[in-house]
Amino acid sequence: MLAAAALAAVLGCPATPSAPAAAPPADFAAAAQEGGGAATPAPTPGAVAPETAPPGTAQNPPPRRVLVPRTGLDARVSPVGVTDEGDVTVPDDPSVAGWYRYGPAPGSAEGSAVLVGHVDTDTGALGEFRALYGVRRGDTVEVRRAGDEPVTYRVVSRVTVPKDELPASAFRRTGAPVLTLITCAPPFVPERGGYLSNLVVTADPVGRAQWPT
Repeated sequence: MLAAAALAAVLGCPATPSAPAAAPPADFAAAAQEGGGAATPAPTPGAVAPETAPPGTAQNPPPRRVLVPRTGLDARVSPVGVTDEGDVTVPDDPSVAGWYRYGPAPGSAEGSAVLVGHVDTDTGALGEFRALYGVRRGDTVEVRRAGDEPVTYRVVSRVTVPKDELPASAFRRTGAPVLTLITCAPPFVPERGGYLSNLVVTADPVGRAQWPT
């Protein structure tokens, strides 16, 4: 679901992830995770067509910036949708993250708010989401929103999964609120379109997270 090139062979990923329009991309890498346990699966999202799902509302304003201070990640956020093929789109600019606007907005009371971004591009330019490679459990993620207070999350898992194994629950609209950050991950195989995996970082709202002992 993201892009890559020469340096990209280690950091980025071309090719957009494919997935049903109602429950988007399936792009993320092989069962590796930091600090135990994969992200907890959640209910499958309802079959609501993207066109019927409203973007940020007055109660849940759209995100404008995402920061992970410890890693240096600081990206402007733009709303994104799906391609004609039903894949989630990703901003061309590697310094910009995309918010999947047909799902919950960060700060919503339920569901998975999804942000996607490149680790690099086919020109070798590095992306802000490259910093997700250094994310650890417990790191703070701040999302600044239009006309409202920022919301803060803490990372609870970092997992890689094959592109074709991203669970639809990553885009769920119900259940406990989480922030899901997605970017590309190795291996990089040019003849197969680039990166074959994605990195998925899950974070819980501060004040609601249940920390493992």
